[in-house]
Amino acid sequence: MSDLLSIGASGVRAHQAALTTTSDNIANAATPGYVRRTATLTQVGGTSVRLGAGMGVAVSGIARAADSFRSAQVRAAGSDVARTETGMVWLDRIESALGGQALDERMGDFFNAGTALAADPSATAPRAAMLEAASGVAQAFSGTVRAIDSAIADLDTAAAADAAKLGELSSGLAKINEGLGRVTDGSAGQAQLLDQRDRLLEEMSGLTDVTTTFDSAGRASVRGGGADGALLVHGSDAAKVGYARNADGAVSFVSSRAGVESILTPTGGSLAGIAEGAARLGEARASITTLATEFVNGVNDVQGRGQDLAGKGGNPMFALETGGTVKAMLSDPAAIAAASPGKGTRDNGNLSKLADLRSTAKFETRTVALQAANGSALAARKTVAQAQGSIHDSAVAARDAASGVNLDAEAIDLMRFQQAYQASSRVIQVARETLDTLLQIR
Repeated sequence: MSDLLSIGASGVRAHQAALTTTSDNIANAATPGYVRRTATLTQVGGTSVRLGAGMGVAVSGIARAADSFRSAQVRAAGSDVARTETGMVWLDRIESALGGQALDERMGDFFNAGTALAADPSATAPRAAMLEAASGVAQAFSGTVRAIDSAIADLDTAAAADAAKLGELSSGLAKINEGLGRVTDGSAGQAQLLDQRDRLLEEMSGLTDVTTTFDSAGRASVRGGGADGALLVHGSDAAKVGYARNADGAVSFVSSRAGVESILTPTGGSLAGIAEGAARLGEARASITTLATEFVNGVNDVQGRGQDLAGKGGNPMFALETGGTVKAMLSDPAAIAAASPGKGTRDNGNLSKLADLRSTAKFETRTVALQAANGSALAARKTVAQAQGSIHDSAVAARDAASGVNLDAEAIDLMRFQQAYQASSRVIQVARETLDTLLQIR
C-alpha cells in the first residue's frame, strides 16, 4: 500500500508542476520574448527487477522550446532592418536640408534678376530686385548649411546614445551570464534567465550585428561587427562602447573591456546606419560648401571686373563666413557693377559675364543633381527596408511558431494534466480505502 500511496503522491506532485508550467505559458502568451516551457516528466524506476514495477513519476526539469537557429535569423534580420531604417532617417534629413531652402530656385532668381537688369542697367528698380535676389541666395545657402549642421549634431547625439545603450545592454547580459552560472540546470529560474538573455541579444542586434556563442550553461559571448569583431560580452565581463568624431569629420565606435580598447566596425544595426548617415551628411556638407565657395568667388570675380553707377570698380557682392554660411554684402542698388570698365552707366557688358558664369558653372543644375542623387538613394533604401521588413516579420513568425505559446495547445494540455492530477489523487484515495479494508479484516 505504501508503494501505491507514493506512486499516487508522485503523480500529484508531477502533474501539479505540469499544470503550473502550463498556466505560466498561458499567462505569458503575450509577454515579449517569452519562450514556451514544458515540465519534463520521467519515470521513477522500481526496486524489483523481477516484477518490473515502477515507483511513479518525477519532474526532471523545465524545458524551453527555444530554437537557436530561428532566434539567430531574427537577430540578423532585425539588424539589417535597423541599419537601413536608421540610414533612411539621415537621408531624409539631407533631403529636407537640400530642398527646404529652395536653393536652386533662389540661384535661378538671382541670375534671372541679372538678366532683367541687363535690359535697363541704369534703372533703380531692377537693381533693387537683384539685391533682393542676392539676399535670398545668401539666406538659402546659409539655411542649407545650418540644416545640415543641425542634422550632424543630432546624429552625434543619437550615436552617443546608441553607443551608451549598447554598453548598458552588454552589462545587463554579463549579469545574466553570471546568474546562469549559479542557477540550477533545468529550473524555472534558468528558463527565465535564458528568456532575458535572448531578449537582450535581440536588442543588441538592433544596434549592431552580433555574433554569439553559448557555453553549456547557456552563457553568451558576443562580438560586434562580425565574427572577428570587438568582444562585447564574455562571461561576466562587459565592454563599454564609446563614439567619437575626429577633426576630419569621420566617425568611429570603440569598445573598451578590461582596459583594452578595440575598434567596433558595425555592419548592421542602427550604429551601421549612423555611420552611413555620417558619411552622407559629410558628403552633402562638402558639396554645399564647394558650391557656395564657387558661387561666391565666381560672382565676386564678375562683380570686381565691372563698374557701378558711380564709375567705381565693383565691390564683393557676397562673403563666405566662418562655418560656411554666406552673407550678402551690398545694400546700395547702385553698387552693382553692371557695366564694363569705361563703357558708361547704360552698358550691361559685365552682366553678360554673369550669364556666362551661370552657363559654365551650372550651379542650379548641380544643386538639383545633389537633390536627385539623395532622393534616389532614399527611394532605394525605402524599397530595401520594405523587403527587409518582410524578411524580419517572416523570421519572427517562424521563431514564434516554434517557440511561442499556442493557447489552443496549452488549453488541451491543461485539461490533460488536470485529468492526470485528478487520477493521481484517486490513486491515493484507492490506496487509503484498500488499507482501511485490510485493517478491518479480523
